[in-house]
Amino acid sequence: MTRIYLRPRPFQAISFDLDDTLYDNGPVIRAAEASLQQFLHQTYSETRRWQIDDWIKLKASLIQSQPELAHDTTAARLIMLEQGLLMLGYSRERAESGAMAGLNHFLQKRSDFTVPRSIINLLRELSFTYPLIGITNGNVDADKVGLGGVLEFVLHPGEGTRMKPYPDMFYIASRRLDISLHSLLHVGDSHASDVMGARMAGCQSVWLNPSFGRSKIREHRGILPHIEIDMIGSFLESLI
Repeated sequence: MTRIYLRPRPFQAISFDLDDTLYDNGPVIRAAEASLQQFLHQTYSETRRWQIDDWIKLKASLIQSQPELAHDTTAARLIMLEQGLLMLGYSRERAESGAMAGLNHFLQKRSDFTVPRSIINLLRELSFTYPLIGITNGNVDADKVGLGGVLEFVLHPGEGTRMKPYPDMFYIASRRLDISLHSLLHVGDSHASDVMGARMAGCQSVWLNPSFGRSKIREHRGILPHIEIDMIGSFLESLI
């Protein structure tokens, strides 16, 4: 089903959120977190004293003291691992090397899947008409999951670039594509980050509700998307 709240204007390029928009990210992250825990327990035995909740609490406290980490998931995980290993009694050198090894393990598992072939095929067809890019708050490796051949580039937060709904990545996208902000159509599953971010940046927005693997959000507050859809495939087909 498609709902149009605001009449879309002509657009010149399409940006996509990645996690939970083009694939179901929940099982991937859960598997990656579990694999990281297993890796740490096997390689750094003192980490057996901690469970995932302990790491989550540490990460939250680090972000509270260093708010910039909220906009860089990779840096936040690296610092979390290093600080956790230090707190568990490992030397600075061991903690630094262990944090990097743990991060690399997580990132490998985090991108250890392939985007559904049906989505890749639709994006490929769509790319003949529009430039396609990714704008994500996450740290998935787009090339490893099969998106490298259909997306011209992918923007991630970090190193001074803030997460959606901040407008930073939308501004960067419009400059790199050499188009006006209102000529960019952004598609994403999160009303809070994708719809609000795109609209506040001056872009057009499509809200995927429900996202992959989730239940439909029946109510939302704040700025309306231009379009609301419940299936990414049918929407993409309508543009080809």
